[in-house]
Amino acid sequence: MTNAPPPPPAETPAQAIDRAEAAATRRRWVTLAELVGVCGMIIAALGLWMNWSDRRADDQAKRAEQATERKVRTLVMLKAAVDGDDLTLSDPDHDVQTIDIRFPAALGVAAKTDVDPQIDAGWLSAPVLKLTDGGADTQSGRVPVLITASYWDADVERHDAAIYDVVWNTEGRVLRGRAFKLEGLKLKERTASAARLEAIWAREKPKAAK
Repeated sequence: MTNAPPPPPAETPAQAIDRAEAAATRRRWVTLAELVGVCGMIIAALGLWMNWSDRRADDQAKRAEQATERKVRTLVMLKAAVDGDDLTLSDPDHDVQTIDIRFPAALGVAAKTDVDPQIDAGWLSAPVLKLTDGGADTQSGRVPVLITASYWDADVERHDAAIYDVVWNTEGRVLRGRAFKLEGLKLKERTASAARLEAIWAREKPKAAK
């Protein structure tokens, strides 16, 4: 008959305390590792979100830049060349077909619709000479006009409106009073507002001689 193995020696209080402390230490390490893992996941998620946010911001900036470029390409910048007494208008970046011109109402000049891109001196000479009559023979000034230019962009007809200054001057003549001449055209404001045109003229029109 075999003898049963002797029972393990009883655990001393000190050993029990050591074992409990070791188990607690292992639990702390497990908890710390879990915390580090969770923090790593949060950091990774934040990194992914920041990358996505940066890409989205870049995409929005690119779209805004492209929209601005497209808008700039549609804007007409009319230039004037003196052609005798008149001004011939053109834009090197757009084939302007026709223009509509609106003048300040006080001048009494009828609006010109669907006309060739030019400004005739005869449209403005009489009202400007009348307005400045009695003053010096040699004068210069500007008349604001609202011009809407029409052109074709591939198969799309486009329109662009702005207020321009028509530059003029007058000179004395020996027998026939004063001569009226158009000197050029300058962009004043990017607006299509007739009310704004009237406000500009009210502020800048030449004063009639007393």
